[in-house]
Amino acid sequence: MTCCEVYNPPLMRKRAVKTGAVVAAMAWALACAGSSPDRSYGEQVLAERADKDQFFRADPASPLLPEDKASFQSLPYFPVDEAYRVPASLHVATEGAGQIIQIPTSTGLVRNMVRVGFLQFTLKGQALKLSAFGEAGARQFDRLFVPFADLTTGTETYAGGRYLDLDRTGSGIYDLDFNQAYHPFCVYNPKYDCPYPPPENRLPLPVRAGERLPKS
Repeated sequence: MTCCEVYNPPLMRKRAVKTGAVVAAMAWALACAGSSPDRSYGEQVLAERADKDQFFRADPASPLLPEDKASFQSLPYFPVDEAYRVPASLHVATEGAGQIIQIPTSTGLVRNMVRVGFLQFTLKGQALKLSAFGEAGARQFDRLFVPFADLTTGTETYAGGRYLDLDRTGSGIYDLDFNQAYHPFCVYNPKYDCPYPPPENRLPLPVRAGERLPKS
């Protein structure tokens, strides 16, 4: 599990890019990663979503309250849109490396995290960055936790933000796929303790990809 107990579907989008000399080549490689002869990228994402629905519906570890399981059908999502799948480069933190950062959570506590670095990327023509975190006390950061908010937060998506998880790569290049953005379990069950995105991870544009709240 990550820093907040979550469901981790197969990480087909977290592909390491072997070379990154040219951004165009990097983007092409990421566009091709994860596809199979039998399934398109969109089909794979939809299959993962179906698996997650089954987990919510039937698994003992489902975050759904017992009274909500009977009526559960599927999680709501924005349509799959490859425009929200972009290459990103990780710039490892040098100043204050290893510094403990306290992030407020949904239960009023704080979670001790380490800022590993920040991811630089371009989305919808805007140059952006997001801080990536690891669990304080971990011997090594094999996975990066990226909590974020955007202009859909509090209206179309959960007011406490959404998350991305990334497997660490040797190249420092990441497949940043917002179609994989997910809500923390505290959306469905208040017993879960879920970190809020820090102010630095509030994106100045709407990210209409990944999980969303039900349409009213």
